[in-house]
Amino acid sequence: MPQGHYCSAFGVWYQGSRKQHTNKMAGRASKSGDAYRTEKKLEEKYDEQEALGTPTCVIDWINGVLAGDVASALSLDDAKRGSSWEAIAAYLKDGVILCMLINKLRLAAGLSKQSFQKKAKTPFVAMQNVENFNQAAKEYGVPETALFQTTDITDGRKASMVNVLNCLSQLGFVANTKGYEPKFTPPGAPKADF
Repeated sequence: MPQGHYCSAFGVWYQGSRKQHTNKMAGRASKSGDAYRTEKKLEEKYDEQEALGTPTCVIDWINGVLAGDVASALSLDDAKRGSSWEAIAAYLKDGVILCMLINKLRLAAGLSKQSFQKKAKTPFVAMQNVENFNQAAKEYGVPETALFQTTDITDGRKASMVNVLNCLSQLGFVANTKGYEPKFTPPGAPKADF
């Protein structure tokens, strides 16, 4: 009898424990082929952005904009290297912080508030909040190409958090052009080693 566990769906034996062969998202198949390679490239892109300090710059700016409006701000100081995406995803996943952020920016620009649910207890409500943020960000001036998919933040995957970071960075740049304070300060450009 082979060691490991049997997968009746595929009729194969796996070496090692069942836990080693399950994805974090229950019921979700692991990526393979081109999808796997794309996922890995996006994860590497996130790691590059993290090395530059982009996640910290984005969260510091969000905390500055929402100072006094939220019970607790996110600090990436406690997140160990390589896991900042998990902390950011957990902080923004229900869309409440995103909607509070865009509403502060919209009010300062003379636009109306975007409605949202402050207590997003179900995934559906959280996804609706994120969608409301995207719509309001687009109306605020963020290019549609810079917006992220709702699932980029709700799926809890490192690779898709690159899209969220890019959108929030773009939002910061748009806010800067409108004169919003505090200014979004992006990380410095990487230095070339000669």
